[in-house]
Amino acid sequence: MEITPEQFARIEHCLPTQRGNVSMSNLQVVNAMLYVAEHGCKWRGLPKRFGNWHTIYTRMRRWEKAGVLDKMFQELQREQVVRIRIEAVSLDSTSIKVHPDGAGALKKTARNPSESPEADGTPRFIWLPRMLERP
Repeated sequence: MEITPEQFARIEHCLPTQRGNVSMSNLQVVNAMLYVAEHGCKWRGLPKRFGNWHTIYTRMRRWEKAGVLDKMFQELQREQVVRIRIEAVSLDSTSIKVHPDGAGALKKTARNPSESPEADGTPRFIWLPRMLERP
């Protein structure tokens, strides 16, 4: 999944203007991020044709902290350049490490449970990216 320069021109206004001596264009960075999202590979596993993985990762983190990625992906979906549909999200305890406090280690303060243990239920965590409504 890569976007063409024509498709990129429709979302380019969402991205920061490149200044100074940059080694890769914003289009290359966007295509590299889409590659990682599609294939689920590690950043170090990016093919060499995308350039230095660390440069791409650093720019992506900067964009994420500034809120650029949210705007960019909203615009990609609005323009129907990329269609994302998430049907299920699964978290597996073999790949997510838990802090010792969360694994039953003694705590300094006791937990304050509600009056009925049924009301507490099982602690749950599900993260879903923000999705746009269908146009």
